[in-house]
Amino acid sequence: MKNIGLITIGQAPRQDVAPIIEKYLEGKAGLVQSGVLDGFTAEQVKEYYSPAPGEYVLTTRMADGSAAVISRERIQSVLQGKIDAMEAAGIRTILLACTGVFPGLHTSAAHLIEPDRIIPPVVQAMLDGRRLGLIGPLPEQEDAMIEKFAGAGARLPFAAASPYTGTEADFRAAAERLRDHADVIVLDCMGYVEQHREWAASAGVPAVLSNALMGKLVAEMV
Repeated sequence: MKNIGLITIGQAPRQDVAPIIEKYLEGKAGLVQSGVLDGFTAEQVKEYYSPAPGEYVLTTRMADGSAAVISRERIQSVLQGKIDAMEAAGIRTILLACTGVFPGLHTSAAHLIEPDRIIPPVVQAMLDGRRLGLIGPLPEQEDAMIEKFAGAGARLPFAAASPYTGTEADFRAAAERLRDHADVIVLDCMGYVEQHREWAASAGVPAVLSNALMGKLVAEMV
């Protein structure tokens, strides 16, 4: 059976995200998982990968389900190494399990699927004039997420609710903040699951789950 690579910027296996991708694959391909933070303790992650001022902030999931906040700049070379290793193992389709922007990632022959290149244009095509609102994991990610979806200097309604530490109350509060300013909400992190989408849609605004969208697209390529 054909295998698809799934690389998380946290630790593998991703027992939250992988089932969503597998649901849409319907057994047509298996998932081979790898994580940038595999083998590191929480203390080591803080020491080596915590963001410095001005660095691009990301959050991800450790194997025990806890959250880690890391710097894109500090993990970039490790992430590229994980991609290289998967390609060397013969995997020809690799999905990055992160919606963050990672300039310069590359492969030799494998198809690298980067959600940040796919989700924003697909969402814009779906909107058809409707107003977009964003839910992201951390308040400090607001500017980077808005720039990704609407361009530098643009403004979009944004609210923060973490897929790893957020409660139902957090998601309902985020949805309420966006309700009067958005016609569609995108949950912009691969760590969100169906329960989060349901909470985000509680205010009556349709919500789009990033990893479900990617699962559907990847399944069409198998």
